[in-house]
Amino acid sequence: MPELPEVEHAAQRLRDAVLGHTIASASTYHPSQARGFPPAAQQAVTGQRIARIERRAKVQLLHLANGAVLEVHFRMTGDWEFTAVHDAPPRFERVRFQTREGTRVSLVDGRAFCVVTLHAPGAFPGIDAGPEPLTDDFTVDGFAASLARRSGPIKPTLLDQKLVAGVGNIYASEACWEAKIHPATPANRLSPRRVARLRDAVRLVLDTAPRGRYYARTAERERAIWRVYGKEGEPCQRCGSMIARLEQAGRSTFYCKRCQRY
Repeated sequence: MPELPEVEHAAQRLRDAVLGHTIASASTYHPSQARGFPPAAQQAVTGQRIARIERRAKVQLLHLANGAVLEVHFRMTGDWEFTAVHDAPPRFERVRFQTREGTRVSLVDGRAFCVVTLHAPGAFPGIDAGPEPLTDDFTVDGFAASLARRSGPIKPTLLDQKLVAGVGNIYASEACWEAKIHPATPANRLSPRRVARLRDAVRLVLDTAPRGRYYARTAERERAIWRVYGKEGEPCQRCGSMIARLEQAGRSTFYCKRCQRY
């Protein structure tokens, strides 16, 4: 699943390709997308200029000149592809926007889980998520106050988008390793010093994460990128002990039994 760095990279690619362009047409090519973005919505965006593109948590928001907002969620395997309007469309194209300037924007998704939703002018409710982790809004004091209200294990707690926006399964494991915190430690049992260390670790792993097409990574690249994720049975890069795996909230967590402490 794409996480914050990949979604931010995708949003930047979209800005570079079509910011300021005017939508000439919009269409869907799968029933799942047609349900969320029906013909009436497709017609409503036609003729509108793309005034601003932003990312909030793992969602991309296309602000149109009339005040409407297109909300785009990649879900598991979505991504953008950009081609000229006369080129052959890409494989697995689910939603298409063509601009008057001659660019075709295709939302591609082999599993067809991606979602596009149009919010009418003045009707966008916002994204219900916590602070963006790479901004000044993600403070140690605020993080500590939120964790104090949560008694569950810290690693699944980090996946709560209302705690902090955009942290997914991979980076939650990586952040716990960086902070030397066992992933099963109760969130409200962390000392102020460890909370500060974890906040810094979250920022570090997101700020230094690879960008680009997440589903094109190879196994070799994965081993080079991550410290613990997907490395069960391999030596910890910090202490040499074997990386272990446990299941938390239906997701795999990878950690070092020796240097990550309760």
